[in-house]
Amino acid sequence: MTPRTARAIPRRVPSPPSWFPVDGFVLALLGTVGLAALLPASGAAATLAEGASTGAVALLFFLYGARLSTREALDGLRHWRLHLTVLGCTFLLFPLLGLAARGLVPTVLTPQLYSGLLFLCLVPSTIQSSIAFTSIARGNVPAAICAGSFSSLAGIVLTPLLAALLLGGTTVGLSADGILKIVLQLLVPFLAGQFLRRWVGGFLVRHKKVLGYVDRGSILLVVYTAFSQGMVAGIWHLVTPGRLGLLLAVEAVLLAVMLALTWYGGKRLGFDRADRVAVQFAGSKKSLAAGLPMASVLFGAHASLAVLPLMLFHQMQLMVCAVIAKRRSRDPEALRAPAQETSQTPLPAPSPASAPSSDAVSHAAPAPVGRITPPPAPR
Repeated sequence: MTPRTARAIPRRVPSPPSWFPVDGFVLALLGTVGLAALLPASGAAATLAEGASTGAVALLFFLYGARLSTREALDGLRHWRLHLTVLGCTFLLFPLLGLAARGLVPTVLTPQLYSGLLFLCLVPSTIQSSIAFTSIARGNVPAAICAGSFSSLAGIVLTPLLAALLLGGTTVGLSADGILKIVLQLLVPFLAGQFLRRWVGGFLVRHKKVLGYVDRGSILLVVYTAFSQGMVAGIWHLVTPGRLGLLLAVEAVLLAVMLALTWYGGKRLGFDRADRVAVQFAGSKKSLAAGLPMASVLFGAHASLAVLPLMLFHQMQLMVCAVIAKRRSRDPEALRAPAQETSQTPLPAPSPASAPSSDAVSHAAPAPVGRITPPPAPR
């Protein structure tokens, strides 16, 4: 073999093993947290970041409303067993686990951190991340939309009542402005999308990646805004690194227990795979966007420390569920489903280099049995 021939042979670059959880969206989340730690938004920049986050979430729900047919929405609404299961996980199982953690005070958790951990167990589920992860994992997206929405609406009443019962103090409900903000940010854009679906639905089918970018962008904006608020408030200086590490360990166990209970419990309750995906991602989440304003009302001047466990859990659930959702999308049962359902608008499978790590809900035509045809799996 001549030297020239030897130089012509390309060298094979070793690739990471398939089990290694390399995920671009997780790296983006870590980068966003680092950016908020180094350059937190304050003053006018914080106002701008909060407004951009609010607008991104509103746009997300407009696109979901424009994509989801009325028949699919009604089919998801009728799935009452799934919704009750998610509500039970959010407002029954989580609080019970939070009460059980009382035995960790004061050896592992300080009383203040335990109050924040228990408050974390009382807030409602997320909506946008539950929907996004359910879509990535090829689950029942309409059911996830309804379950997350029901949990958020129920949390307006149940979270203050449970906090007053379990944490003590005086029960204080959300103000009329807070309820109006939830309606304007979530419900009104969704209904507007439903109304305009007949005119914009075709455009969204042709540009389905737009929803994927909105999904990831809205989550990153919420993460950056929340961590910026924590940095500006100085909550990271109120606990020692050792206590912070113990809190992270306790929350990791809490998240692992809820992920296992929602997945295997859904199987014992007779849900199929798509419904179990929706139960797992909607029933194991806690909403930072809903918890922050509630904490400011319930805890007053101590709200910054009370939301620290919620902030950490929120970031942890996003990172862990991003990896789980991507692996769920490669389940043999999930990969067989697209072959059995024919979309009116066939779409090419994305390549590994171009496929976003947090794909949005597919904009293909509605599939049978009230579920959305999931996007093709990355090759």
